Amino acid sequence: MPPNKRGLAIVASCVIALSTSCVVGPTYKVPTAPVPTVASYKESRWGTWKVGSPSDAIPRGAWWTMFRDPELDALEARLNVTNQTIASAVQNYLAARAQIRAARADYVPTVNVGATGVHTSGLPAGTTPPYLAPVEVSWAPDLFGRVQSAVRQRQFAAQVSAADLESTRLVAQATLAETFFQLRGQDALQDVLDATVAADAQIVELTRSRYEQGLDTETTLIEAELTLENARAQATNAGIARTQYEHAIATLVGVPATDYSLPRRALSAAPPGIPLGTPSELLERRPDIAAAERNMASANATIGIGYAAYYPSITLSGSAGLASTTLGALVSSPTTFWSVGASVVGTLFDGGKRRATIDLYISAYNAAVAGYRQTVLAAFQQVEDYLAQAGIVAQEIEQQRAAVALAQQAFELEQSRYQAGLDPYLALMLQQNALLSARQVLVSLEVQQMTSSVLLVEALGGGWDRSELPTVDQVSKAPATNTRELAH
Repeated sequence: MPPNKRGLAIVASCVIALSTSCVVGPTYKVPTAPVPTVASYKESRWGTWKVGSPSDAIPRGAWWTMFRDPELDALEARLNVTNQTIASAVQNYLAARAQIRAARADYVPTVNVGATGVHTSGLPAGTTPPYLAPVEVSWAPDLFGRVQSAVRQRQFAAQVSAADLESTRLVAQATLAETFFQLRGQDALQDVLDATVAADAQIVELTRSRYEQGLDTETTLIEAELTLENARAQATNAGIARTQYEHAIATLVGVPATDYSLPRRALSAAPPGIPLGTPSELLERRPDIAAAERNMASANATIGIGYAAYYPSITLSGSAGLASTTLGALVSSPTTFWSVGASVVGTLFDGGKRRATIDLYISAYNAAVAGYRQTVLAAFQQVEDYLAQAGIVAQEIEQQRAAVALAQQAFELEQSRYQAGLDPYLALMLQQNALLSARQVLVSLEVQQMTSSVLLVEALGGGWDRSELPTVDQVSKAPATNTRELAH
């Protein structure tokens, strides 16, 4: 066999022999999580909650439509496109996918090509230094799974990033819904305060008439006017919170607060019936839990990278090309050359650095396990918290509505008695303040009921399901497009 063919055969044999690698490091198994064994949530006793079924579940991708508010629907649709926090999370996810492709590049040989003039000392007098046009190939076979472990670690990390993206999206969506209902609650409060101002203005006119008729004192008139001005100041002050909520919504949907406004409209939405599912399903319905679990898988793969450092690295290299004593002859009459080589590099002693690195990776994995279990515990706490809050507030609203009705009745009776001269203005003022306070509390509870419903949906995962998490194969593919901002 000619020498060049014999060399190529040697390289081919090495490639075949080294193609099969073994992966070192621990096999990943999902650790146990503290999951309740009961069939329903404890705090579901506070409301008319029910176990969700495939035909009665939180809408995937558009959970806010349960609130049946077209204005909120439009804002949420806009948020998903223009929110900058979500946009940042999208790019983090794309970057994680790019890291997978960068790690997988180590599976294939590296090829370099160039043309150089070789100048060496010790050549005979009159000898022209040679010119070379080599093609160099080097490849380090993944004998002990170092590259494979690195690829797996990046794949799992990309899945973490995908779950983090969904968590970011869910938080932004829930924040927008909460802020929207708080703004509408502020509009409802403004209606209450405006009605109070109007009632106080009527009382001032009544008091002035009684004063002019000699039926009341000037002090009483001044007290009535003072009550009116205080009510006006309170109504004006309510606009501060309203503008802040409006500005917050503008930022969430990605527009300057200066260019954005929402028309005034009192809170009219009602909390929907939210299907809970069973406690055991929560692990599949929260993207933050999925992220914590994939983070454990990524940390486990990193341990494999640490163990692979104990094994030698073998690199196969070869070069072939054209050589000539003149640069022009490289094209007209070159001489071919080739070479094949291999190198083995291993660490005999490192003072315990590799063992310490593995211990570091193991500790990081154990920390990830603890973080996963804590995420699960926090998830169940949030669901139970918001279940209790939503149920208790619903009962409190019914009680407060009865209190408002009684306060309204007492005010109207006292107003008639004052007008008839049976009671002093002070008694009327006290009833007016009691009615205002009762109505303010009712509005606050109604807003709390809506925001509690939003928080409950968020705690349940917002209709997300673990089946939506991209697979390893999906995150490993290059995205079709990736838009970039270009500096001008």
